[in-house]
Amino acid sequence: MTLSERAAQLRRARTPFVHATVVRAQQPTSSHPGDEAILLADGTIEGFVGGHCAQNSVRKAALGALQLGQSVLLRVLPDGDVHFPEAPGACVVVNPCLSGGALEIFLAPEVPAPLVQIFGGTPIADAMNDLCGVLGYDVRRLDGPDSSGDATAVVIASLGGAEADVIRAALDAGVGYIGLVASRVRGASILDGLGLSETERARVHSPVGLAIGAKTPAEIAVSIVAELIEGIRVGGLSGH
Repeated sequence: MTLSERAAQLRRARTPFVHATVVRAQQPTSSHPGDEAILLADGTIEGFVGGHCAQNSVRKAALGALQLGQSVLLRVLPDGDVHFPEAPGACVVVNPCLSGGALEIFLAPEVPAPLVQIFGGTPIADAMNDLCGVLGYDVRRLDGPDSSGDATAVVIASLGGAEADVIRAALDAGVGYIGLVASRVRGASILDGLGLSETERARVHSPVGLAIGAKTPAEIAVSIVAELIEGIRVGGLSGH
């Protein structure tokens, strides 16, 4: 399997990884410009971007890039003077066990887009689907209580039906954000019937969405997506 095929496989599986590419190499080094590798969150390196000493530096920087979700240019330098042009914003590490050469490696993290699962065939659910698509989120429509454990959020917008079962399944799957489209009274009734713990109850948003006075299905969808964005960008909400 080529590295590009492996990267495609990881994307399909929603597995985060870092694509490392050697962009500059000063001899003597064991790697060359264009050498590539994939680094996983557990530190596994697939491919080649340098020998053992360089790998340690690349692994550490790649895990940092993955955590922050930001690309970085890593400069792995031997202990001594190296005449590489300055690279603003580059991460520089001095590695005395390099054999006199130096490397510049571009680390590009690939983190899966938020996965939003939507239950219901209502206009609100349809508007949610469209908005999440515009934002570049992965969207999956649920036919029943089959929430995925790697979902960022599950939104129940069926306005009836198997709402309680979908909530229970999402809680059991460990989904961090669960939104129920319902009035305050009806939502409370559904949640009370589930006998949730205090911790579980805190994960279910009902009424769902930011309080922006939304009335139409599209406006309600905007309020829900806005709350999701806040959870992702401010609250650190993510999938598993």
